Amino acid sequence: MKWITRRNAKVDRIACPWLIKHFVDKDAEFLFVSTEDVMKIAKTENAIPFDTPGAELFHFMDKDYEYVTFDSIIRKYRIEDSALTCLAGIVRGADARIPDAPAESAGLEAAALGFRKISSDDYENIKLQFPLYDALYAYCREKSTRKDLLEHSGK
Repeated sequence: MKWITRRNAKVDRIACPWLIKHFVDKDAEFLFVSTEDVMKIAKTENAIPFDTPGAELFHFMDKDYEYVTFDSIIRKYRIEDSALTCLAGIVRGADARIPDAPAESAGLEAAALGFRKISSDDYENIKLQFPLYDALYAYCREKSTRKDLLEHSGK
């Protein structure tokens, strides 16, 4: 399936393709186009638009709290994974101004900005940054496992 979003990706528009490839559509193909062309090209290419105004998969508010497109994809595709819940918090904190951003969010945002300085090509940035998301997911999986062990031990 084709997926389409705005070009010049930073956090959410790199995190979402990682999420899609790993949990929704392993054969996904991504298109990065100008903001004003996303919805029009989505129709002509039969592509799913994401992280763009007017798309179903975009930021949303719940009880005055902002969630990002990464959260929208998890919700729409009903992905249940405690490590992804942890990673979603990091992505959310790096992409949106939320009061309870995890400390790791600042590092993710800094890395994303650095990657944009290394390359302005979104496809190259996906290749460069996917290992970062693999590592963050592994970190979150370990963190979630430790938390589960503590909760089950009664500590």
